[in-house]
Amino acid sequence: MRSSYHEELDGIIEQLVHMASLVETAMHDASESLINADLTKAEAVISGDAQLDALHEELEYKCLSLLALQAPVAGELRIVVSAIRVVFEFARMGDLAAHIAKIARLRYPEHAVPKDLEPNFIEMARIAEQMVQLAKTTLSEHDAEEAMKLAKVDADVDGLRREHFQVILDENWQGTVEDAVDVALLGRYYERFCDHAVAVGRRTIYLVTGAAPTGEDWPNA
Repeated sequence: MRSSYHEELDGIIEQLVHMASLVETAMHDASESLINADLTKAEAVISGDAQLDALHEELEYKCLSLLALQAPVAGELRIVVSAIRVVFEFARMGDLAAHIAKIARLRYPEHAVPKDLEPNFIEMARIAEQMVQLAKTTLSEHDAEEAMKLAKVDADVDGLRREHFQVILDENWQGTVEDAVDVALLGRYYERFCDHAVAVGRRTIYLVTGAAPTGEDWPNA
């Protein structure tokens, strides 16, 4: 009975890693759809978000069932509690990738990103993918040391976000109000995506060590 219980705990972590892989693909394709005005990839991300929502519900139900039926303690309890939060973070990351794809679809066949901000968004997309990859690896390998790097990488996204406002508020900018709204929304979606990746890292550190990191680089997410 206890062996089956521990297999269930291991299975939850495996499903979370699988969910991270789906989120990684969603963000990659959403960014491709945005930068390249690729309608096919945008539609794939939007329709695929339902799979992430279904996994969210399935894993949350499993975790709550374990809490109710197995009364986990110590490290086991940390796994279950952390998993409940991590599955939420991944679901929100999937939602944000879908939001990016929806803007790409809305502006198709035009590009939603103004030319002068294209390099910025390409870099922002690269960092977002890097962060979800790192979140997945730290979760899979229970690597608290690597998880600590997520907050440092996230600082680069904040700098890119500030650049958006410098560009669209500059008196020489030639974009429309519609362009400015798209830039503001897209920047926010990437920023929040990365914030959720940091939260996954925080929960992974708690899972491994029993203590959550604190300080200005680690908001109470």
